Amino acid sequence: MKILVTGGAGFVGSHLCQKLLAQGNEVICLDNFQTSSKENIQNLLTNPKFTFILHDVTVPLEIKVDQIYNLACPASPIHYQLDPVKTVKTSVLGAINMLELAKNNQAQILQASTSEVYGDPHIHPQTETYWGNVNCLGLRACYDEGKRCAETLFFDYHRQFKVAIRVIRIFNTYGPQMAENDGRVVSNFIIQALKNEPLTIFGQGNQTRSFQYIDDLIAGMTKMMDNDQDFIGPVNLGNPTEFTIKELAELVLKLIPQSASQIVYQPLPEDDPRQRRPDIALAQKKLNWVPQIKLEDGLKATIEYFKEKLKKH
Repeated sequence: MKILVTGGAGFVGSHLCQKLLAQGNEVICLDNFQTSSKENIQNLLTNPKFTFILHDVTVPLEIKVDQIYNLACPASPIHYQLDPVKTVKTSVLGAINMLELAKNNQAQILQASTSEVYGDPHIHPQTETYWGNVNCLGLRACYDEGKRCAETLFFDYHRQFKVAIRVIRIFNTYGPQMAENDGRVVSNFIIQALKNEPLTIFGQGNQTRSFQYIDDLIAGMTKMMDNDQDFIGPVNLGNPTEFTIKELAELVLKLIPQSASQIVYQPLPEDDPRQRRPDIALAQKKLNWVPQIKLEDGLKATIEYFKEKLKKH
């Protein structure tokens, strides 16, 4: 099968490309390197079934494919707030261009949406039927509303043009090949601890997150794409075990005992969600999927990755 992965050189995309190649597929990786790295796909470039295309999803593309995974978009606040207009264009124009490509190829297409569509939720844990509590005028809106609009487009293309869609909502994910400067809390804490810098907690650290290891997410994504029930979603993919940010910081310091870092506190950013935990009952029922990797085990693998990366640099 010929599969296109947009944002394929990013953190999630590079892991997905590797998994799809391991399954025997022909993989076309599309990326503009705005927030990704060629280093993530360096080991794939010699694979005869792997092709890289330098391209921006905001520009239409003509290519023959059987499946499309649409992952292209900056995913951390530090990156998507840097150029918010570009972020919206990537989400919306990128969705339109990839949906048109799917329609023209009669290909199946999966949209990597996000738990950010729930905003700062009033319902906990978050189910797929919850419409969310999003500030459409805030600093995070370029990403939140861009992804919400992309979901709308996917369902409209499905209803109007019968495009075979799949929509997943990804919750906090971590693991090897994360960028050092992406601003996500797991990579922030690990890098700070390895460099003996203060671990920065925004607010009092009482806000909660649920942390999913990358291997669990990739398993859920491929299960969703290949499910034979014509289940189109949306479906939550995340780890339902909940931790406070302070608990995460303490665990990172425990796993890097040589670190001299201390925890420091800074003001909470605008619209930062207080709670975030997925209800994954739908994924369990429809995909027979549950995350397998415990936070401590996933953090150990991620710490080793960043140790090696810092040595190289």
